[in-house]
Amino acid sequence: MTELITRVESTGFYAGQNRWVAIAVKVMVVSLVLWASLANDAGDILMDIQSATIGYFRGWYVYASAAFMVMSLALALIPGTGRIRLGADDAKPEFSRFAWFSMMFGAGIGVGMLTYSTAEPLAHFANNPDVIMGATTAFDRDNLAAAYKWTLLHYGLTPWGCYAIVGMSLAYFAYRRDMPLTIRSPFTAVLSPESGRRVGAVVDTAAILATLIGIGVTIGYGVNQLTFGIDQITNWQWLVTDGKPSLTALSLAVIFLTLAAMLSALSGIGRGIRWLSNLNMALSWLLLVIFIVFGATTFAAEMFVVGLTEYLQTIPTMSVTIWNGTDTETARALSDWQANWNIFYWAWWIAFTPFVGLFLARVSQGRTIREYVVGAILLPSLMCFAWFCIIGGTALDLELRGIADGNILGADLSAQLFATVDSLFAADWVLPVATLCVVLLITYLVTSADSAVLVINTIVSGGAPNGVRNRHIVLWSVVLGLVIITLLFAGGMDALRSVMIIGALPFSAVMLFMLGALIYGIWQDSRAAG
Repeated sequence: MTELITRVESTGFYAGQNRWVAIAVKVMVVSLVLWASLANDAGDILMDIQSATIGYFRGWYVYASAAFMVMSLALALIPGTGRIRLGADDAKPEFSRFAWFSMMFGAGIGVGMLTYSTAEPLAHFANNPDVIMGATTAFDRDNLAAAYKWTLLHYGLTPWGCYAIVGMSLAYFAYRRDMPLTIRSPFTAVLSPESGRRVGAVVDTAAILATLIGIGVTIGYGVNQLTFGIDQITNWQWLVTDGKPSLTALSLAVIFLTLAAMLSALSGIGRGIRWLSNLNMALSWLLLVIFIVFGATTFAAEMFVVGLTEYLQTIPTMSVTIWNGTDTETARALSDWQANWNIFYWAWWIAFTPFVGLFLARVSQGRTIREYVVGAILLPSLMCFAWFCIIGGTALDLELRGIADGNILGADLSAQLFATVDSLFAADWVLPVATLCVVLLITYLVTSADSAVLVINTIVSGGAPNGVRNRHIVLWSVVLGLVIITLLFAGGMDALRSVMIIGALPFSAVMLFMLGALIYGIWQDSRAAG
């Protein structure tokens, strides 16, 4: 079946892999790295292309993301499809529920919880569409519900629905149709073998590029926060200069994380990745318990109820509203806000879907579609909101009561978690809690990176297990680190963001086809069975 879907080499360096897909991606990546390194205006050019992409495809990003979320939930709610098992009817899950959820949550969002648990609600507390339109007031208590509804929009049902639809499509064809677990399988299921191979090569290339770029942005933000954390622990002057992490510190952090991810990926999904996923889930609960005990627990509980209620009431409107006007100052402000937040997030999540979706499929064999949606959409959304309410709520409460005195709001986005720790705890507690945050950040980053490396190898090999070899794990780890470091030097996080928004666009079309293939496959199988 693998040979039917993709032609892999039988001998040589690329034995077990599709040589042309691997070479095409590497040529593109090397070209990007060389251009970004040599062109003085690379950052400006990327920003111009990003602006054009958002201008032309703003509506596409908004409607496509909403569609993926709605269809994921619908397939679980419909009795006939919700009972379908991702595998044989008598298949049993490979992992326990705790290990299963830990791996999915860690690969899908983990590091974002540390970077944005404080930054996201604080940013929307300062400004959001409700503030721009005059419905609420910035930095005022009447803006709290609005701040949290926009926060959960970016981390709730919609983004997890994007992940889920890709993972569900891959798992269905892999475990119900006995096809290879790879991105091109849904295409082969509805196209002729020859067309499937040709289209599949383009699809695999787009998926690998999106994965490299998406994980690159995540690690880029992660190493920024990691540098601030180590700076708080050690007070080494060279780590942060003029309020920003130095390029030397960022580069060293990327190299360290790349090597750690490489070693974890070499150990395999059943050892290093599962062990790290369980560890970071346990450490996450420990950090949450610490904030529950010492933080603003009552305020967090209030925000959870108020914010979740507001989110559920307004998600239909928030999910399909498009601001693209320039005729008034308010219209321009709304348009700019949506480009910087909603469109950026939808592109970021879409860029993550190839590797997260494939990873979700890899660990979800034996689950029903309904159980899968609960574990891949509903529980992660609630987990994310708990983080934002407990940790972000504590930061907001410290500012509202004047204890932080603006130190959290005034800190760099990547430093706000550590500013919260510094404002909340007595001096003797700051070091151990900050150290816990740093360790947790490292485990999440490594888990995301090693999962991405394994998924890239799986895509290149057409789902054949013998294509994932140690030399290719090492090579793709190096490629990932090289891309991140080069773009950080070329234009910092702005360059990484621009490449991601541009690179996510082709894969969003791939996702739409995968959704259609899944529905068509379920319909075909139901007719054959009935």
